[in-house]
Amino acid sequence: MKYYIIAGEASGDLHGSNLMKALLQKDPQAEIRFWGGDLMNAQGGTLVKHYRDLAFMGFLEVAMNLRTILNNIKFCKEDIKNHKPDILILIDYPGFNLRIARFAKELGIKVVYYISPQLWAWKEGRVEIIKKYVDEMMVILPFEEDFYKGHGVHSHFVGHPLLDAISSLKDINIDGFKKENGLNEKEIIALLPGSRKQEVEKMLEIMLSVRPHFKNYQFVIAGAPSLPKEFYQKYVDDNVHFVSNRTYDLLRCSKAALVTSGTATLETALLNIPEVVCYRGSKISYAIAKRLVKNIKYISLVNLIMDREVVKELIQTDLNTKNLVEELHKIIDGEKRSQVLEDYSLLREKLGGKGASEKAAEVILNM
Repeated sequence: MKYYIIAGEASGDLHGSNLMKALLQKDPQAEIRFWGGDLMNAQGGTLVKHYRDLAFMGFLEVAMNLRTILNNIKFCKEDIKNHKPDILILIDYPGFNLRIARFAKELGIKVVYYISPQLWAWKEGRVEIIKKYVDEMMVILPFEEDFYKGHGVHSHFVGHPLLDAISSLKDINIDGFKKENGLNEKEIIALLPGSRKQEVEKMLEIMLSVRPHFKNYQFVIAGAPSLPKEFYQKYVDDNVHFVSNRTYDLLRCSKAALVTSGTATLETALLNIPEVVCYRGSKISYAIAKRLVKNIKYISLVNLIMDREVVKELIQTDLNTKNLVEELHKIIDGEKRSQVLEDYSLLREKLGGKGASEKAAEVILNM
């Protein structure tokens, strides 16, 4: 069969790569054409566009790059029309993918949505677009199945694909990792500032401001594959290091982490590393988002899934040096650390076992 997959962000690249692996195991002659990143590219198939050319953050950045976005949509439609896939598989990235869903459906192509947009948080009206143009909706968060059911849309809860990615990791030697990456003997505090240049610059400045209070630790930045190594050099010194394309290994060797809100918050939790969740957007973007987002109590997937505060979220003005130092001390030692690790165990139970990618591939093949 001919598959066309669209993932527009780093997390979509990860989930898309695991789905491609499962599809190729079940359909070895599959022809896959995709928009994604290095992880998907490693599985084979044909990369049409890299997500680094697609990811625009915040309302202002989207507005400033509207011509590029519209050109990408036009190019994608033409490519699908020429390629004539049997199935279109969309991974999150709703602003782009929902437009493509309508186009593909009108061409008679079956449309699968794998990893739902967060419509339960905002733009709930998009459910009607999904009802009209999506043949199969596969969700990865337990509460999403009930959300779609309430809107008259049948969906499959397949489990969370991060459990697949994490369960396949080999054991790691912490001393070996430190030596391999030129790190010193001190325990590690991992910094995950995001994957977009604008975001990383903003988040690293505040994250690194805690350094004077943690002199017995070394700070290691998780480099995003979408950004060149040279970009991070201005932040590196004797006690601030940089590791590229080794985020999971870095986290597994760390005592704690400061993590920018996004999929990385859940990845950190599933790897059993206590964390502080950080978010700061532009005043305009944040004000707009606050008006659009419905009554959502949390921004991190960990807290949303558990429906209570498991990890501390520092947002906008609350994200400052004083609060970061205080919360980081709590999760490095003491009762808070023990409680977080206990809650992580409950989180994994709630998400179910591994096998999401295989279940998703099975649903697709059964179509």
